[in-house]
Amino acid sequence: MAIRMTKPWLPLDESHIGALPGQLGVYELADDAGNVVAIGFAGGRSLFGLRGELENLMTAPPCGASQFRCEVNTQYQTRFRELLMIYQADHGALPPHNRDDPPINLGRLSPL
Repeated sequence: MAIRMTKPWLPLDESHIGALPGQLGVYELADDAGNVVAIGFAGGRSLFGLRGELENLMTAPPCGASQFRCEVNTQYQTRFRELLMIYQADHGALPPHNRDDPPINLGRLSPL
């Protein structure tokens, strides 16, 4: 399994989000150019899982997000932190939407 999320980007619209499962997992949001602007997760308190989280974000997308990709993962907290650490290692900072409220004690990762 690749450490970076490699799934193709999908438009942040009702037809694609409505087909998502109501399961736990992580997601990335990107702008039109494919630049990641937010990384998030659908956890145990998320109503309708990934579908519910992305439906909420679709109404007011953060930082101009227009597309998404996601992974179903029951270890969503670990994967969420891993994706943030990878982004930080690649870009030197967290995605724009995640900078205001970074996770406590986010570690460092040196992906190859």
